[in-house]
Amino acid sequence: MVRVKIMPAHPVIGITTDFEGEYLRVKHYYCGAVIKAGGVPVLIPSAGDPSLYAKNINGLIVPGGNDLDPFYYHESMLCGVKPVSRQRSDFEFALLGKVLELGKPVLGICYGMQLINVFFGGSLHQDLEYAAPVEIDHKKDYHIIVITENRFLKEGRFSVNSTHHQAIKRLGNGLSAFAYSKDNVIEAYFKKDYPFLVGVQWHPERLPDNKLSLSLFRGFIRAAK
Repeated sequence: MVRVKIMPAHPVIGITTDFEGEYLRVKHYYCGAVIKAGGVPVLIPSAGDPSLYAKNINGLIVPGGNDLDPFYYHESMLCGVKPVSRQRSDFEFALLGKVLELGKPVLGICYGMQLINVFFGGSLHQDLEYAAPVEIDHKKDYHIIVITENRFLKEGRFSVNSTHHQAIKRLGNGLSAFAYSKDNVIEAYFKKDYPFLVGVQWHPERLPDNKLSLSLFRGFIRAAK
């Protein structure tokens, strides 16, 4: 008997969450972007068995947040760094590993991009103010990025929103950068030998009608099908 695997019309997308007192915390934009692209968002707490979540989702988003503790890339913490809880980061590292073992698509956004980079052995600028030369205020407003050859997004110059003070210093093993700001900060990467693993430094979920954002989320959802 031949077994045919039926893929979901609306793939389930897991989105990790942070803590705020007694509550889980994640901005609603991520859910809206997933729904608009044709997926079903499910919020994942930093608790329980990561392998169970990995088996029951079709794709993973590691969203934005505060900073990743520099403990993970073997540096002492500078002043001005506001790390998320180690409970969250430990769980996300474990969940990411299980999702990758299953070959499911992964999208990292801002903090999520940085965490995935460190997972693959990379490091971060703890504060871009100490990384010279930096010509752009990456903490606010918009700036231009240049997207180079890749298999996920259209090449060219694009305006993106920017709300970060950390960025990639050393790119992780097996990752290829494909977007840069004019001061050479890495704005996007993908994993060369993996069907869909993309990290972006900007916040496409906050620009749901933007063509670049739509293209990214729709490509992610297609991969999750």
